[in-house]
Amino acid sequence: MEHKLLIVDDDYAIRSFLEEALKDAGYDVEKADNGASALKILESQKIDLVITDLKMPEIDGLQLLNAVKENFQDTGLLLMSAYGTVEDAVQAMKIGAFDFVTKPFSITEIETRVQRFFEFQDLKTENVQLKRKISTEEKYTSLVGNSDKMKEVYSRIEMVAKSDVSVLVTGESGTGKELVSREIHKSSIRNNNPYLQINCAAIPENLVESSLFGYEKGAFTGALKKTNGVFQEANTGSLLLDEVTEIPVSMQAKLLRVLQEKAVARVGSHEYQNVDVRIISTSNRNVLKMVEDKEFREDLFYRLNVFPIEIPALRERMEDLPLLVEHFLTKFSDKYNVDKKIMSSLALDKMYNHSWPGNVRELVNVIERSFLYAGENDTIADNHITLESANVNQISMETNFDGNTSLEEIERRAIFATLRKTKNNRTKASNILDISVRTLRNKLNLYKEKDLLPSEFILGEEILDKV
Repeated sequence: MEHKLLIVDDDYAIRSFLEEALKDAGYDVEKADNGASALKILESQKIDLVITDLKMPEIDGLQLLNAVKENFQDTGLLLMSAYGTVEDAVQAMKIGAFDFVTKPFSITEIETRVQRFFEFQDLKTENVQLKRKISTEEKYTSLVGNSDKMKEVYSRIEMVAKSDVSVLVTGESGTGKELVSREIHKSSIRNNNPYLQINCAAIPENLVESSLFGYEKGAFTGALKKTNGVFQEANTGSLLLDEVTEIPVSMQAKLLRVLQEKAVARVGSHEYQNVDVRIISTSNRNVLKMVEDKEFREDLFYRLNVFPIEIPALRERMEDLPLLVEHFLTKFSDKYNVDKKIMSSLALDKMYNHSWPGNVRELVNVIERSFLYAGENDTIADNHITLESANVNQISMETNFDGNTSLEEIERRAIFATLRKTKNNRTKASNILDISVRTLRNKLNLYKEKDLLPSEFILGEEILDKV
């Protein structure tokens, strides 16, 4: 393929000299006598390399270099000047020039620099292709499953990965939403840039804004130095807002503004800084219902839900169970440095008959536990499999209700019964009750204030406030 060059110099003799020499060398050459004319040519044609004088009236070489780097990222630049200095060269290279030559120069020198540029470009292209090949070969190594439902997930990852649109990944807890989010980043053009994640459910409400957007020194007690938030830290890369629906309603408007304007201001500052971040969000909640109930802003939902991906529950893809078991048995054999164990048919049947309320996360725990129970046995038997039955339909709700029992009282008893069943595990309980951890925490704090919280559920002041 013939490479196209653009020569920019206010000296007619130099333009003509370079045009003739480089055409003889096999290049397609365009000319411009100033920076403004050069930009017009760049807007109308695909130029591979600009060879420009440094000192020109109106728009000089460095200004042209800045404009090209901002608007024509695939175009290279070679600067030339009769007033070349080390400072000019350093500045040009910092901005992004490929090389710098000083007048007078030989045509051989120019041809060598041009040839070197295209050799470098070919090398970059080969490197990108190699990375793409490796990425394709390793695609979705963290995701396991050949069911139709999982193939649909892979297809949707493929469709959206190369774009920059916002993705909302939904599914029950333990289905692998974070893994899907990571695969989207790995398959994107941002895969060499930062990938950050923040668990929105785990951030205390008073720290949400500073965690997301950063803060200035002295913005609040304990703010000892200026600190970036995750948006700035993830700049040019991807940011996972894990369990985004747990962000307080009071903060949702600020998050929406950042997504719309692509700029953030630290807490304690009115100065906005541009950020280029690809947003991936997850939620284990029924987000549409939350929108209907005014628990989540509708405009924010549509901003995040440009491309939805729903992860199936394990019970909805039980045909993947043998493959998942095989995968995790291999994983734990490597972890404990022992020969790989096999799963007996009775053990597998026992797992098939389980509802898996904790999904793949629960499966991982069950397999690791059974792996340890099996000890030196090569085979994991059914008696090595211990399963939890934390199913909402299996929980006794202490139903000694009469016609005068209030809904609040029924709710309170249901919460306590669920906490007892889950051995006071707030995360499991919130999943079973289909409420957020934050909502459960707030209800427990309210019961505590009213002296209605049994001592078995009191974890201590500092713990209760954060769980």
